[in-house]
Amino acid sequence: MGAHLQPLALRLLALTFPLVAKGFPDETLEKAAKSEGYCSRILRAQGTRREGYNEFSLRVEGDPEFYKPGNSYRVTLSAATPAYFRGFTLIALKEGKEGDKEEDHAGSFQIIDEEETQFMSNCPVAVTESTPRRRTRIQVFWTAPPTGTGCVILKASIVQKRIIYFQDEGSLTKKICEQDSASEGVTEKPILDCCACGTAKYRLTFYGNWSEKTHPKDFPRRTNHWSAIIGSSHSKNYILWEYGGYASEGVKQVAELGSPVKMEEEIRQQSDEVLTVIKAKAQWPAWQPLNVRAAPSAEFSVDRHRHLMSFLTMLGPSPDWNVGLSAEDLCTKDCGWVQKVVQDLIPWDAGTDSGVTYESPNKPTVPQEKIRPLTSLDHPQSPFYDPEGGSIKLVARVVIERIARKGEQCNIVPDNIDDIVADLAPEEKEEDDTPETCIYSNWSPWSACSSSTCEKGKRMRQRMLKAQLDLSVPCPDTQDFQPCMGPGCSDEDGSTCMMSDWITWSPCSVSCGMGTRSRERYVKQFPEDGSMCKVPTEETEKCIVNEECSPSSCLVTEWGEWDECSASCGTGMKRRHRMIKMTPADGSMCKAETTEAEKCMMPECHTIPCLLSPWSEWSDCSVTCGKGMRTRQRMLKSAAELGDCNEELEQAEKCMLPECPIHCELTEWSQWSECNTSCGKGHMIRTRMIKIEPQFGGAACPETVQRSKCRVRKCLRGAGMEKRRWKEAREKRRSEQARKNLDSEQFPVCRMKPWTAWTECSTLCGGGIQERYMMVKKRSKSTQFTSCKDKKELRACNVHPC
Repeated sequence: MGAHLQPLALRLLALTFPLVAKGFPDETLEKAAKSEGYCSRILRAQGTRREGYNEFSLRVEGDPEFYKPGNSYRVTLSAATPAYFRGFTLIALKEGKEGDKEEDHAGSFQIIDEEETQFMSNCPVAVTESTPRRRTRIQVFWTAPPTGTGCVILKASIVQKRIIYFQDEGSLTKKICEQDSASEGVTEKPILDCCACGTAKYRLTFYGNWSEKTHPKDFPRRTNHWSAIIGSSHSKNYILWEYGGYASEGVKQVAELGSPVKMEEEIRQQSDEVLTVIKAKAQWPAWQPLNVRAAPSAEFSVDRHRHLMSFLTMLGPSPDWNVGLSAEDLCTKDCGWVQKVVQDLIPWDAGTDSGVTYESPNKPTVPQEKIRPLTSLDHPQSPFYDPEGGSIKLVARVVIERIARKGEQCNIVPDNIDDIVADLAPEEKEEDDTPETCIYSNWSPWSACSSSTCEKGKRMRQRMLKAQLDLSVPCPDTQDFQPCMGPGCSDEDGSTCMMSDWITWSPCSVSCGMGTRSRERYVKQFPEDGSMCKVPTEETEKCIVNEECSPSSCLVTEWGEWDECSASCGTGMKRRHRMIKMTPADGSMCKAETTEAEKCMMPECHTIPCLLSPWSEWSDCSVTCGKGMRTRQRMLKSAAELGDCNEELEQAEKCMLPECPIHCELTEWSQWSECNTSCGKGHMIRTRMIKIEPQFGGAACPETVQRSKCRVRKCLRGAGMEKRRWKEAREKRRSEQARKNLDSEQFPVCRMKPWTAWTECSTLCGGGIQERYMMVKKRSKSTQFTSCKDKKELRACNVHPC
């Protein structure tokens, strides 16, 4: 490989090693000189490390403290926005080893994305970048070493421009030790407790990338799909699934059947450990452009106790293959909530079925095996098989993005700017998942933005709930909000100073009477034209808490936010609440109100003429095989006097069942041929032709050639045999000529053309037929000569066996 194509980390290490090494003790240099291995040079080329500098981090999925020998773990190297890196090196060492020898390295890495990562040519046990470019995140799988290895140190180096960052401890080093055999059967859980306050709300969006274009081998064209997504936000005391664990009955039914029912039942049985059940619709087919069908999504919440999230969905059809996340921690070490998680997914095997292709017949795995990621060397018939052992192309990506925080937050260290606010760009509207039992009016136009400046504001639109046909099915909100900015403000404006949202107001400075409170915001992006950002980043206002400051007054909190309006249309009520912090010092009753209510107005209520029942199930296909039609209906529930309803009450669509069987079709038998001998015993044949070959399980073709015995006069022996045959032939010719003369005398106006030549034989062997014709040359106009017709003769040919 040419030097210009070498990994950036490799080239820059070669340049910087002599310079960095000058600061090392003589003993270190002497030891480095003894080793010619490039792996050891990587370890010894140490750069200056800044204390507390955590813009880069190395993470093992689930943050385990222990590993199970032979299990696979997802390892992620990432940079916090706005940081980035161009190159990197990732290795795994046995604790206390220098990396000079091959046996010093522990476990093995597996490439996930060949466009991002590759094995280092001079140090095959290390992973580096494929091409030098800006990146914020890479992922690989690491398979743990065998039993008895002990603790392992995962270490990373970062190349940013011409600066190389190394760390022997901290965020670029991860120590993980072998699990004791005594605890081998125990489910591995994240060790760290969450210290965040309040709750956070997230949106999960699933982007499938499994299609015939990306994964062409044996792709199931007619039945490809993703099953319904099922998962939950949960505590560390409950694990839905994990690599190296065994699939529960719920996981098995998702993996083999695509059914989330049992999985949801298992999740709800863990009610104390689960905060939100995560569900999203199935996708048929598995992939369509986003402008045709929005990516499925679901929203969920987390809190301090239930700060992990897991989900799975089946890649169908398949034996037991899935994708998903296991125990993804959304709580940060700084007691905050993660802003965004992006994970690329490869399929994993649930260990319950031994099939190797998409449509393999059921073959239960006995005994059940552990959950493991699929690899490109599992089986030659696998659709992911690669004889060179390359990486499996990604089949999906999941994006988890924080969309709200509620309650008082308690970050020990302030969030970085991107963690304070969501992106200012309007959120992409997701697919409308309104139940068919909820009937709404159309959305109103968007209101004007609440901000007239370049500060972030909101705009709103409304719709009216006209009818709720099934009270047991909740109907979504009637209001929709979207972030916005004032006119002329956008990310593309070079002179715009982009600001974060205001952080929540601080508590009032006094607990009784009038005080002040403040809030802050941050500069998210300075103007590109170099001008100064003059927008204020802090503001204060007066606040009043407990207006009466006396021994008989009680201390209360500030008012909370208003609840939603109680009515979906017309006039309703909304409420807000506060709590009593301290009762009066003199022991009297607290007279302060803790609930406040006021009227609220929603869009005017209207009666609609089209009140319809939900659609019925689709009927059976109109045919038992091949192409047909199926229908579904719904009923008009509203009274006819309310007006005409033009909505369709019946729908029809095409349906396709397996092709109908086509049976073999043959022509009629030909006439028997002449006997194949002029004397003695012989045989004659007749044939028929195949008009339509059998297809799709139709009846097979019967015989097309039949033979029958024939016998001519006995053959004469002796020298006069040839003379006798010649005489018989001459007499036959004379007889035929006399018959023709007689015909012409009886029918002088029926003249025939000479016989045509014989056609080619219909088969090359096994007995075929030849034909020749005599056509009428001149027909009589008289009706009495009706026997004047074209003539046809047949004879056998190629009667020898095939």
